[in-house]
Parts: sequence; C-alpha cells; structure tokens
Amino acid sequence: MKNLVIIGHPDKSSFCYNGIYKTITQEIENSDQELKIVDLYRDSFTRPRNNLIENYKKLILWCERIYIISPVWWFRLTPRMEIFFDEVLTPGFAYKFVNITKTYAYPKPFLKDKIVRTYITHGAPSIPVRTLYLNSVKLRLVMGVYSFVFGWKASLWFKTKQFWSVPFVSEKKRKKYLSKVKRDILKDLNK
Repeated sequence: MKNLVIIGHPDKSSFCYNGIYKTITQEIENSDQELKIVDLYRDSFTRPRNNLIENYKKLILWCERIYIISPVWWFRLTPRMEIFFDEVLTPGFAYKFVNITKTYAYPKPFLKDKIVRTYITHGAPSIPVRTLYLNSVKLRLVMGVYSFVFGWKASLWFKTKQFWSVPFVSEKKRKKYLSKVKRDILKDLNK
C-alpha cells in the first residue's frame, strides 16, 4: 500500500514527532509498503505556496492510507495543520456541495477511498475535554473536516486517537501510548 504520513509539530523532540511519528514511519519502513512524508513545519509556508499545495494534493491522490499527527493547541490542531486542511482539502478537489434545495446542500466527498488514521495529543487531561468541552476537538475534526472529504464512516471516529496530559504523564504511560500506535500500524500493514 501507499502510505502518507502528515506530521504537524514544529519540535522534533516532541512526543508527536519523536514518539508517534517515529513509531509510524519505522514500522512502515520495515514493511514492504511505500511511504511518503509531509512535514508541515519543515516545508516553507511562505506565500505564494501554490506549488507546495499542488504537491500536497498529488500526494493525497497518490496514497491509499493517510496518517495525521498533531498536538492540540487552543482546542485546534497546529496552525500549519489547519492551513493544510484549509488550502489542500478544498472544494473541487476534496469534495463538492450538492444542492438539495436552493438554500441547502450536502458535501459529496471525493476522497472516500482513503483510509485515515489520526493521532492527536493533548496537554489537558481527558475528563474536562470529554465532558465540559464535549470532546470538541475530535468532534470538529471528524464531523467538520473528515466527513466532508472522506465521507461518513464510523472508522474516522474510531481511528482518531487522543492521548491525554502528554507533557505530564510518566514515561511508562507514554510507552503505553506508543504501544497502541504500534499495534494500530501493524494491524494496518497486515491488511
């Protein structure tokens, strides 16, 4: 299979980069499957970035499986990950609106054949984010972005994993998080 990993963290020593990203890429490299990488904080985002965006679109069309990795900052993914969504997963490329009435339309996804797995890290603990804040980060990501471009699939919800209190948990807990990532990747690679 053709795998695309999109990493959205500026710090190479972070858990996203040095833990999750490293685990995913090592497992794919150890397989006989293809791997391409989009490193949003290593690419130049200066304007005009038309060539960069076109290259990202080609990679999205090329791949069969997409891994997205980002921390949560201010209840959203990193700025460059959000730019990626805004400027790559655009109407006409990733989806289109189909009118039902004059004032109502629904999104028709163009990328529903893609398999998507997402890992997001939080500095916050699980309970307040899932209760007080209604799990708004994951809800917005899956329902407000992914459903438009990848279609309505339960797998998008279940394959979007959240790791909690990352700056504060023990090394043992981080290893437990990474064992989940490795288990997911090995499962994907063996399909």
